[in-house]
Amino acid sequence: MATASDSKYKRTNTNGMQYQPLDVAIVGGGLVGSLLALHLGKKGHEVNLYEYREDIRTAELVIGRSINLALSARGRRALAEVGLEDALLNHGIPMSGRMLHDVNGKCKIVPYDANTNQCIYSVGRKHLNEVLLNAAEKYPNIHLHFNHKLVSANLDEGNLSMVDPVTKDVKSARADLIVGCDGAYSAVRKEIVKRPRYDFSQTYIEHGYLELCIPPTAAGEFAMPHNYLHIWPRGQFMMIALPNQDRTWTVTLFMPFTQFHSITDQGLLLDFFRQHFPDAIELIGRERLVKDFFKTKAQPLVMIKCRPYHIGAKALIIGDAAHAMVPFYGQGMNAGFEDCSVLTELLNQYGTDLARILPEFSEKRWEDAHAICDLAMYNYIEMRDLVTKRSYLLRKKLDELLFWMMPNTWVPLYNSVSFSHMRYSKCIANRAWQDKILTRVLYGASIASVAAIGGLCYRHVTMGHLERLSTSILSTFQLLKPKASV
Repeated sequence: MATASDSKYKRTNTNGMQYQPLDVAIVGGGLVGSLLALHLGKKGHEVNLYEYREDIRTAELVIGRSINLALSARGRRALAEVGLEDALLNHGIPMSGRMLHDVNGKCKIVPYDANTNQCIYSVGRKHLNEVLLNAAEKYPNIHLHFNHKLVSANLDEGNLSMVDPVTKDVKSARADLIVGCDGAYSAVRKEIVKRPRYDFSQTYIEHGYLELCIPPTAAGEFAMPHNYLHIWPRGQFMMIALPNQDRTWTVTLFMPFTQFHSITDQGLLLDFFRQHFPDAIELIGRERLVKDFFKTKAQPLVMIKCRPYHIGAKALIIGDAAHAMVPFYGQGMNAGFEDCSVLTELLNQYGTDLARILPEFSEKRWEDAHAICDLAMYNYIEMRDLVTKRSYLLRKKLDELLFWMMPNTWVPLYNSVSFSHMRYSKCIANRAWQDKILTRVLYGASIASVAAIGGLCYRHVTMGHLERLSTSILSTFQLLKPKASV
């Protein structure tokens, strides 16, 4: 409890409320942890950021995921709140849509937003993390601690015990608030899961991923049009490519582990690519393809759902620690960054009343987090398979038309997720409402068409001909019927 003598240390939030700065321990110095440090440091809180790895800014080899990131509206807002949006947009490469590659090497462009030309940005994970850490280091009240691996915690008391992975030295810390930003295999969450009546699920999908690389051309240029996310959809698997600042492409192959395991030598690999990705062999280069494919093993993809995200008034998990998801909607980072925005909003509203802030954060975020986890899995099916279907393309055209006619009423699913701040759960509800409307309209139109044609043709065709005509018309409208919502 603050006393009168502490008043000089008090801060005033955006609502004019005075509060005593907190001592905050953030476990995990990745993207979400370093951004949260900036959000809290900007508000005057004393922040200690603990990362089990060495400093990535000086490390020769950075170990961990390197799937490129797609920065969209939610992440941009969280970066803007700490003054970093423009710096990242200037570095990122805008992607205005998907470029689909068929097995014959022909390409088709599918814009993300044909009406307003909004785009997402390809950004490098390492570069973004470095920018965030460099910015955090400039705050005197943010302290970075590398080689600190959490081994145990008393979340009720706010105590942490850590070890240096290199020297094995044991270190301890205490904080008013512990925030776990330590990823899908969170050590902080492991402490929370021990609690009774805690909801937790971990799901590994049967598909894994492996990264490849397309180099620049001999002239040092991009080997493909660079303002698109390139996709090779092949039904049960797919390959994607995102552009990098150095004119290379990060290529990621997603497919079932059984298929990865069946490719055991160079001949099988080249046969597989000749059959499914023939144009990619020349883009990647035969020798590089063989080398990169067999250099590492395919990595797993996990989805985490849990609730609540807090323990009492002392501990909280956000980002992948709370809601790890498969990467197919490009929202993992954006959702984690949005967590930072939501927590900051609650701090603005309630000062440092953690007994009120943490439960409200959990209640406000869990449903949205579960929703985007489900949407991410749905989007894998869309990207690897549905984008090639005529019904998908017709529905997209219809969505674009209705969005153009009624921009405040009819917002397509992808737009609501990537280009708005609509709650993820509301995005799903909005799509379900649209499906319901379209189903009624299309079925009503089909019945009216059948009746009208029947009236016109009654005297000129047999009943058998009329029945076949009606079936044909109904089949056409069935093609337009939207897929079931996730």
